[in-house]
Amino acid sequence: MYLSRVEIASHNRAKIKDLTHLGAYHNWVEQSFPEEIQANQRRRHLWRIDQLAGKQYLLVLSEQQPARAELERYGVPGTAMTKSYDRLLDRIQTGQLYQFRLTANPTHTITAPGERQGRVFPHITIEQQRKWLIDRAEKSGFQLVKQQSAINPDDTPTWSFDIVGREWPMLHRKAGHGVRLSRVTFEGLLRVSDADTFKQTLTKGIGREKAFGMGLMTVIPEA
Repeated sequence: MYLSRVEIASHNRAKIKDLTHLGAYHNWVEQSFPEEIQANQRRRHLWRIDQLAGKQYLLVLSEQQPARAELERYGVPGTAMTKSYDRLLDRIQTGQLYQFRLTANPTHTITAPGERQGRVFPHITIEQQRKWLIDRAEKSGFQLVKQQSAINPDDTPTWSFDIVGREWPMLHRKAGHGVRLSRVTFEGLLRVSDADTFKQTLTKGIGREKAFGMGLMTVIPEA
């Protein structure tokens, strides 16, 4: 596995004029793997957009290395980087603490009486979105950590994660037909409860709309 990053040329309007919706970003990611396209292979690549120090970055997780020139198509020249992700995966063990960042599409399904298939709706409130992640933690191989207040030790421990971004970016699935997706970014602290399952979570993603910039969780060891 490989983790790649490139700074998006956000201040070059002529260069990024095509990046008007999530489908365009999806196409950028797919075009970054020309060998897969030539071989008629459509592997799923997890990706997301990060904000850091006033700059935007495209982050991509993939089985193969992307073509640098294609990865920089809408990026700042010279900023594309690719590193092996296997070293991090190989070091993951049950019980380890990690700081995490996850951009996801929190949803729920409602099935009306008489309907065979339910309809998918986004979670709207912060409370609903937080509970969505809490409910998926254990089955995804990790536990969200609770911390005791150092000022008031008698207080009830609180979850050590926050929602740091809530957006409704546009996706055009068909020409002239657009829909806005709920994009929520979580940051916090977790403990690995099942190493094998957690590795699958990191490589396969969490939740829906993975092709459109949702589901990618990244971690760094807690110091």
